[in-house]
Amino acid sequence: MTTMMADSAFVRFKVNYDQAKRLAVGKAVRSDSISVGGRMWRVSCYPRGYSRKVEGWLSLYLDLMDRASSVKAIFEAFLVDGDGQPSTDVAQWRTDVRVFEGDGSSKRHGRSRFVTHDYLEKYFVAGGHITFVCGILIVDAHPSPMSPVPPPDIGTHLAMLLESSDGWDVAFSVQGETFCAHRAILAARSPVFREELELLGSKAQVTVSSSSASPIALHEIAPATFGTMLQFIYTDALPGDDDLGDAPSVTLQCLLAAADRYALYRLKLFCAHRLWNYVTVDTAADTLACALMYECPELKNKCIDFFAAEENFKKAVLTEGFMHLGQKFPSIITELREKVGA
Repeated sequence: MTTMMADSAFVRFKVNYDQAKRLAVGKAVRSDSISVGGRMWRVSCYPRGYSRKVEGWLSLYLDLMDRASSVKAIFEAFLVDGDGQPSTDVAQWRTDVRVFEGDGSSKRHGRSRFVTHDYLEKYFVAGGHITFVCGILIVDAHPSPMSPVPPPDIGTHLAMLLESSDGWDVAFSVQGETFCAHRAILAARSPVFREELELLGSKAQVTVSSSSASPIALHEIAPATFGTMLQFIYTDALPGDDDLGDAPSVTLQCLLAAADRYALYRLKLFCAHRLWNYVTVDTAADTLACALMYECPELKNKCIDFFAAEENFKKAVLTEGFMHLGQKFPSIITELREKVGA
């Protein structure tokens, strides 16, 4: 008889002891198959012991029968006497958490010295039979996890799409350099591109084979900045620090301006975070001006906190950037002086 729950079972295992005690050492009487936690198990009773070393004892084991991945479980068992009462002393046993391996040496766990023959025959043989109640509790049905899902690679594939000529249908001219792209991707990533391309309609439609097509002319943006922005639109990634040129702070400020122009708010956040990494007494004023101009409140506050350190303020006020900051945003100078004074 088996009582089942989701990941546990209690099995009543009855053995004809009058017959079983005539078996040779190492021979077992086995229970029916038991399904627990999606795995198949059985209980093996060795009436005369599992080996010669334990002859004179009854041995009891739980076996994992299938060859799937390993599983953690607890096995417990006790004998019941002639009145159906469970043993409360030596004729009971419970493992700690054990790993059962379907294909290995650890596919079974149990106790080679479960109970002596003398004690067994004195208290637990009834009508020529002995009865075990065995419990199986699954602790972790899937201890060997599946391989992790690789990181997303859509950016890699879209970068390849941008570099190839497959499906190009729009072109831009930036200070004499031509950049080709895909209207659908630009429109999906930037509401500004979407609106401008809709307004241009078929005038913005070009093909790679069309030598007479006129690219869309863009002004007030450098080719390097536009190229980096285009890469971000396709890959959602910024180049590494080593690829930002000799003046990374200036490069990031130009890119932040482009991100603001085309409503690429994620790119704005990336630029603001990276800009903070390059803040020094020489660049703090220019970075603060950029934060004010393109509404980057977190970057603004961090720059103000940087100025609040008196030793930073004394050096930064001597820079050309601080003079330009005062000309563009005179109110911020008062705020900085109050902050430093506080």
